[in-house]
Amino acid sequence: MNLFFLSETGEEELEQHYEAPSYLLLLLVHFLIHPFNSITENSSSTSKTHKNMANPYRYLYYIGGEPSVIARGGYSGVFPDSSSNAIQLAQETSLDGLVLLCDLQLTKDSHGICLSSLQLDNTTTISDAFPDGQKSYNLNGRQVTGWFPFDYTKEELLKSVLLTQNVYSRANAFDGLLPITTLEDVTSIKHTRVWLNVQYNSFYVQQKLDPVSFVSKALATMRINVISSPEIGFLKAIKAKLTNGKTKLIFRFQKKDEVEPTTKQTYGSLLNSLEMVKEFASGILVPKDYIWPVGSNLYLLPATTLVNDVHKQGLEIHAYTFANDHPASYNYSYDPTAEYLQFIDNSHFCVDGLVTDFPSTASEAIACLAGNKNAARLPNGALIISHNGASGFYAPCSDLSYHQAIADGADIIDCSVQMSKDGIAFCLDTADLTGDTTALLTFMQRSTTIPEIQKQSGVFSFDFTWSEIQSLKPQLSSPFPETPLTRNPAEQNMGSFVTLPEFLDIAKTKAVTGVLINIKNAAYLASKRNLNIIDAVNTALSNATFDKQVTQKVMIQSDDSQVLAKFKSNSNYETVLSIRETISAVPKASSDEIKKYADSVAIPRNSVIKATESFVASFTNVVDEMHAANISVYVSVFRNEYISMAFDYFADPMVELATFIGGLGVDGVFTEFPRTADALLRSPCANPDNEPYSIFPVQPGSLLQLTQPGVLPPTAAPAPSLTVADVVDPPLPSLLSSSQSPPATTGPSSGCTRKFAKLGLLSSSILSMAFICITWFN
Repeated sequence: MNLFFLSETGEEELEQHYEAPSYLLLLLVHFLIHPFNSITENSSSTSKTHKNMANPYRYLYYIGGEPSVIARGGYSGVFPDSSSNAIQLAQETSLDGLVLLCDLQLTKDSHGICLSSLQLDNTTTISDAFPDGQKSYNLNGRQVTGWFPFDYTKEELLKSVLLTQNVYSRANAFDGLLPITTLEDVTSIKHTRVWLNVQYNSFYVQQKLDPVSFVSKALATMRINVISSPEIGFLKAIKAKLTNGKTKLIFRFQKKDEVEPTTKQTYGSLLNSLEMVKEFASGILVPKDYIWPVGSNLYLLPATTLVNDVHKQGLEIHAYTFANDHPASYNYSYDPTAEYLQFIDNSHFCVDGLVTDFPSTASEAIACLAGNKNAARLPNGALIISHNGASGFYAPCSDLSYHQAIADGADIIDCSVQMSKDGIAFCLDTADLTGDTTALLTFMQRSTTIPEIQKQSGVFSFDFTWSEIQSLKPQLSSPFPETPLTRNPAEQNMGSFVTLPEFLDIAKTKAVTGVLINIKNAAYLASKRNLNIIDAVNTALSNATFDKQVTQKVMIQSDDSQVLAKFKSNSNYETVLSIRETISAVPKASSDEIKKYADSVAIPRNSVIKATESFVASFTNVVDEMHAANISVYVSVFRNEYISMAFDYFADPMVELATFIGGLGVDGVFTEFPRTADALLRSPCANPDNEPYSIFPVQPGSLLQLTQPGVLPPTAAPAPSLTVADVVDPPLPSLLSSSQSPPATTGPSSGCTRKFAKLGLLSSSILSMAFICITWFN
């Protein structure tokens, strides 16, 4: 999904949704006080955590070795572009050999600064500092209006202007804190390679400034490893002045229909003149869709031959426009590492470098995941439990979803059991058919409101026969309907509904590690619908011999303690108490009560990590308190979409999983994308002690402490503790006889719905801001 927008300058910028996340920011508070002194003085003495990995995987790389990670403006996915914090975070979280890309802009007095946008009002506070400074210029035939660097001296900019995040869907809490970065600042950082991109040579010449002269002088005093430009004339002029032989020149391609200023040919037509590129450059930099095109339906098209064509010419090829919060194709299922791997681990070619706003994710793709698809799982790893199967890719609880979950590495596949009117037990997330089926189109006139089940009206399975339910189709929908983050629309209604016996048969046939049976609404079904869901589950398990065998794990989950009590006597079963609402602590009395009914608990992510306005604020002690009582902890629900994550996770689902599994030691995760969790647990980098590279858990509060004072609201009060009363439910009612009238409405079960308020990671206000100014292009 190409979330590009064309700025008024005509340059291509990434306009993205939400979330950007954190790793090892232990030194960054100091940088806020002494930003550039800290970078230049401490970079050589800072102990580097990430080193180039001696990965046995042989990259299809024309020179040999690993692809380069090129950080556009440092870690610009989190901090303002080219700020000292962005640069430092990129260094701390990336492989050695990281390349820092500086987009060169020139000041009125011919000094170089690093900013991706020619219009300073997109990236700085200049409109506040100089409210009367707005001007208009003609850029490549387009009239652009704003504040421009060449209208101000270096001193004016450094003294009065501060940096801001130019992608509006990312955190703005770091705006107005740090000054503009100069080229001297970047090149003075030790042990770092510098890539200088000169985007607007001809335009600057029109403003009586000379980028060729500036870069030539800079090369005499600064260490610049790579220079790129979309203008052939500029590259030829610089090549004539190069004397050290250590600086590479790279020809940057723009969109295929744009015109290159020197030759007046389109960049698309220049792809036919690769041999000509060798006259003035050692490689090319192209938008990633030059290599893996994305169709109008947002699915990948076949790869082009460009990488191999370029390598045959003895040239390098680098790709740009990578960003974790810029989903490019449904094929990647919102896992950014999957996209990086498509360019470096596809068995046909490998690019030489990846230009990205999230360099740690590119680093983990290179160091941890490439060539690692068939590696063994880490010992004693957490269980990967599907959530309605692989429901990130196929309709929840469909046969295709379960088969995909097994293929993707799920240890446990799950079935939330629902009942039809005629007593057929089948798998679906809720009794309300409107979410995961096409019932809303077919049976809307039969919708009802049942407060014991949910507040809103619905079309409930127990009001329909199994034959009627089978007349519907499964439906894959996004958990974020207010956003453009659609899931696999080409197969939205593919697959078939699965009865509980059919689900168990899939598990036995595929020899999956285990199954989880989630039982909901047992009291209501018995008292109001005369349906015995417990007997239906027991019968299905017995008929499939799951009640006697120990080869495959059987987990029985419910939010009703009395339901679990019915299964507790079978030692082959693990009983799981579902605590659906947010808690912050588990007193011993409560954990002792849980032990009477359950071996483990299933809790939401927010019961483990407390967030403040989408920043990780702290960890709770819930996992430790449960473990102290010998209760296993499974956490739900994990999704790949970056909008579901706190900023601290860098819009990288593997970082979030590593935080819960490696950092907090949970025993299992419910995920709608088992493939992502499986890839993490097959990677040696999932071990925090792995050398020389690891995927580290986040440090709570590390980003919060760097936010602008007063930007975020006060920290909310903690969620309540779990009480004994929240654990224990009343006895289950008996089934109705034909002569009985329905008893009084049964109250909600102990899944904490009586008491706890939900605490989401994303407030509605942030969610709304996340999608302002987004334009969708094919």
